[in-house]
Amino acid sequence: MTAAALLAVILTDSSARPQRTLPASGPQIRTEIRKAVPLGGTDTVSLMILGDVMVHARQLEHEFGAFLKHLAPAMRAADFTAANLEFSLGGEPYSGYPSFSAPDSIATVLATQCGVNIFLTANNHILDRGTAGLERTLEVYAGLRDSLGTRYTGCAADSLDEAGNNPLMLLDKGVRIALVNFTYGTNHAKAPGWPEVSYMLKDEVAETMEAARNSGADFIVALPHWGTEYSLRHDSVQEDWAEWLVASGADAVVGSHPHVVQDTARIDGKPVIYSTGNAVSNMSAINTRLGMAVTLRFVHDLRSGEKKLLEPELTFTWCCLPGMLDDGYSTIIIKEWACRRDDWLTPSDFDNMVSTLGRVRAATGISGQLAGL
Repeated sequence: MTAAALLAVILTDSSARPQRTLPASGPQIRTEIRKAVPLGGTDTVSLMILGDVMVHARQLEHEFGAFLKHLAPAMRAADFTAANLEFSLGGEPYSGYPSFSAPDSIATVLATQCGVNIFLTANNHILDRGTAGLERTLEVYAGLRDSLGTRYTGCAADSLDEAGNNPLMLLDKGVRIALVNFTYGTNHAKAPGWPEVSYMLKDEVAETMEAARNSGADFIVALPHWGTEYSLRHDSVQEDWAEWLVASGADAVVGSHPHVVQDTARIDGKPVIYSTGNAVSNMSAINTRLGMAVTLRFVHDLRSGEKKLLEPELTFTWCCLPGMLDDGYSTIIIKEWACRRDDWLTPSDFDNMVSTLGRVRAATGISGQLAGL
């Protein structure tokens, strides 16, 4: 796809509709009390979900605040912003692949500068520093919860913690949303007992889904860490699980782990985003620098009481490595930079972005309309 073709798509496409490719409450992030119900109108609650936030060794040398600075306005504008943090906060010495341990400050920066208020922790790297590393990671996240109001889900320090964040119940403007986060596995084994990781086991996930329904959730969003790495199409395990999740009450499924954007689907009318790809990383393998932020909007009709999920908004992003757009790492929204090739330090990387977008769109069937281009 040429830059001119990309611009043409941006100027003509506007909708966002994933196409079908397949035949008592816990603690809350925010609450509000309405003294009177308006006679008409609607309220909308937005949930933005990012792909994998990774911290490779080379990224440790750069300013964390710059990683997502271009996405931050959209992230802060959402009522809730969730990010899959694919690393442990296991303390020094810090390390990247294959055993990640990032500085605590990355989580603080994401919360204070970028607008992330939900940390998704169920992923294959959460035990990279073992059980002790997981314990320390959850201590850091709990500290940010207490000081900043951020929340996490997918792992739990103890039974009380699990009751509060698995599922994680969100409440805003009269809309209750349950998040169910789990992973296919971890790269290292966990010692018996607490802390716990939410694994991709149907009995356990079904129990969490039931808890969400019993807590009065209006919507359930399943957030699995799954799939075949680097594949632009979902696999049979993802498909089977997606069908099961929808049958079990999921209103939307948004996955992570493959490090590339995958195809989307509709199952019984429910949107399935198989993989959001990477939000930021040092990866340079083909297709790994393209990501996709997913925004779910839940509408509450104040007169009728009806609540519904609108079509997901899919936003393609591109992770610029040092020396490409500027001196550091910076993830951009592609449609905002589509006509700015001259702003690149390395203009050929703009061409790489455009060609990658065209290749991934062709393989996944995600059109410019779907991605808001």
